[in-house]
Amino acid sequence: MTRLKFLLVTHLLAVLLAVLTVNSLYAAEEYSLPDLYKIALERSERIKLSEEDMYISERAKDKAVSVLFPRLSTFGNFTGYSEDKRSSAGAVIQPDYSTSWGLRLDQSLSISGREFDAFKISKDNIEKSKYDLYAVREEYLFGVSFAYYDVLRVKKAVDIAKANVERLTKHRDAAAIRVKVGEVTKTVLLRAEAELSGAQSELVRAENNLSFTKAVLARIVGLTGDYNLKEVSEGNQYPAGYKPEDALGLLKEAALLGRAELKSLDIQKKIAGDQVKYARGLYWPTISIEGVYSGRDEDPPTASLTKESIYAGLKLSFPFFEGGLRRAEVMEAMAKQRQADLVYEDLRKRINVEVENAYLDYMTQKGVLKSLEDRLAFARDNYSAISRQFEFGLANSIDIMDTNTLLVTAERQLVDAVYNYKLSILKLERVTGRLLKRVTGKQAAVKSQDTEKK
Repeated sequence: MTRLKFLLVTHLLAVLLAVLTVNSLYAAEEYSLPDLYKIALERSERIKLSEEDMYISERAKDKAVSVLFPRLSTFGNFTGYSEDKRSSAGAVIQPDYSTSWGLRLDQSLSISGREFDAFKISKDNIEKSKYDLYAVREEYLFGVSFAYYDVLRVKKAVDIAKANVERLTKHRDAAAIRVKVGEVTKTVLLRAEAELSGAQSELVRAENNLSFTKAVLARIVGLTGDYNLKEVSEGNQYPAGYKPEDALGLLKEAALLGRAELKSLDIQKKIAGDQVKYARGLYWPTISIEGVYSGRDEDPPTASLTKESIYAGLKLSFPFFEGGLRRAEVMEAMAKQRQADLVYEDLRKRINVEVENAYLDYMTQKGVLKSLEDRLAFARDNYSAISRQFEFGLANSIDIMDTNTLLVTAERQLVDAVYNYKLSILKLERVTGRLLKRVTGKQAAVKSQDTEKK
C-alpha cells in the first residue's frame, strides 16, 4: 500500500512538472517600453521606407559623380552588299562586305559647372535624408509610446471595472439579506441589481477595448502572438537639463536647434538655392571632347580604304533659341526657393507653438495629479464609511451608489492623469528633438553594462 502511494505521488509530481513546463513554453512575452522601442526601430515598415529613401539619395549621388567622368564605349559594324562594283579601270568602288570597329572616349561639360552643382545637390540630399530618417524614427517612437500608455491605461480601466463589479456584488448581496429580514424594500435590491448589471457591461467593454489597444500596439511595433506589458517606474521627473521657472524659453531654443525636421528644411533651402544656380547654367554653352580609335576592313578592299585611324575632336554647342525653356526653368527654380524659405519659417513658428503647447500640457498634468490623488483617497474613505453605515442601517442604497460612482470616477481620472503626465514628458522630449537621443542613449548604456558583465 505504501509503495502504491509512493508511485501515485511520483506520477502526480511528473504530471505537474509537465504542465508547468508547457505553461512556461507558451507563456506570453513581456515587454517594457524600451523593449518596444528597440523592436519598433528594427521592424517598422515606415522606418524601412525612410531608410530606402536615404539609399536612393546615395545612389543619386553616384549618378551625379558618374557624369563627371568621361565615357568609354566600343562600337562595331558589319555591312554586306549584294555584289561588288568596279570602275571601268577595274578599281573596286563597292566591296562585298565591310566591317568597322573601335573605341570612343568622350566627355561633355557645361562651362557653368552645372555638373558640379548637381553633385553638390546630391550630397546635400543625403544629409537631408538622414535628418528625415531621424525625424521619422522619433515620430514613430512617440507613436509607440502613445500606444503603450494607451494599453496600460485601458488595462487599469479593466482593473477598476473588476473592482467595481466586486463592490457592487457585495452591495447586492448585502441588500438581498436586508430585504429578506425586512429592513429595506425590494426596490433597494432592484437598484443594486441594475447597478451591478451596468458595471458588468462596462467590464465587458473595457476588456474588449484592451484587446483592441493591444492589437494596435502589436501592429505598430510588429509583435506577433500574445504579450504582456511591463511597466517600469521612471519617476515623475522633469526632462533633464531644464527648470520649470525658465523652461519654456530654453525648450523653444533647444527645439529650434535640435529638431531634425527644421535641420532638413534648412538643407532644403540650401538645395533650392543651388538648383537656381543649376538652372541658370543652361544659359552657358556646353563643351564636348572626344577621342576615337577606329579600324576598318573590306573585301575586296577599295582604293580609299583606311584600316586604322585615331582622331580627337572638340565641340562647343549653345542653343540660341529654345522657346523660352531656360527662362521657365530658372523661374520655376526661384519659385521653389521661395517656397523652401516660407516652409522653413512656417515650421519655426509651428515648432514654437508645439513646444509651448507641450509645456503647458505638462504643467497642467503635473498640477492636477496631486489633486486627483487626494480626491481618490477621500473617495475611498468616503465609500468605506458609507458602506459601514449601510450595514447598520444608517445610510440608504442611493448613498452607496453615489459614493461608488464618485470612487470609480476618481480612479479613472487618476489613471488618465498618471499616463497623461508620463506622455506629456515624452511629448516634450519629442517636440524638442531629444526623444530619439534619449532612447538610443539608454540602449547604448544597457549594451555597455551587458558587455561589462560578460
